[in-house]
Amino acid sequence: MILFKNVSKVYKNGTKALEDINIKINDGEFVFITGRSGAGKSTMMHLLTCEDTPTEGKLIVNGIEPKKLSRRQIPKYRRGIGVVFQDFRLIPTMTVYDNIAFAMRVVGRGRKEIKRRVANALELVGLSHKAKAYPEHLSGGEQQRVALARAIINSPKLIIADEPTGNVDPQMSIDIMKLLNTINKEGISVVVVTHEQALVDAFRKREIKIEDGKVIYDSAKAKKEEVEAND
Repeated sequence: MILFKNVSKVYKNGTKALEDINIKINDGEFVFITGRSGAGKSTMMHLLTCEDTPTEGKLIVNGIEPKKLSRRQIPKYRRGIGVVFQDFRLIPTMTVYDNIAFAMRVVGRGRKEIKRRVANALELVGLSHKAKAYPEHLSGGEQQRVALARAIINSPKLIIADEPTGNVDPQMSIDIMKLLNTINKEGISVVVVTHEQALVDAFRKREIKIEDGKVIYDSAKAKKEEVEAND
């Protein structure tokens, strides 16, 4: 599903954001990427969404090497990825329904299909009663749930959530993570970037910790080594 093979990223100013990253995330996995601010988490996300390219090494996502895509191919590649941001990024002049439907209209989906799938997405995130509301009339948690519905509306193979609980209260943070867990059970891979260790501990999914651009901990690898040591 996702393969980082000896991936490094050095910016033009000489900043080494990532150094020799080797990670494999299997299809359908739920993974937390953790680390302090400046550790390299955002750079990893930018590589996955094709906003940037590795300086060295190979990155493969859904069988595609983003670095080799032309500008015309990038939008199609991105349709296979749903992205959820900390600041929601909803369009304030559109209703909840239209914010979600917009992602389908952009790719030319028909009206009947849009109506059916938006209704299903709203039901999944518990906001069917807010379809006609505008973002300004929603709480932070409700806005994040709209963002989640928008991220899944085009049936992506992968969801990337960048600090999705950063602007919501602790209880809503749990609810957002439960929703992501539900989405993951539908077979969609989920990668969550977060600095909230309490959430990572509560949900007991795979954790990959980044520090100074390097992987310093991978719970899957640690578990495998523990099993081998006990054999």
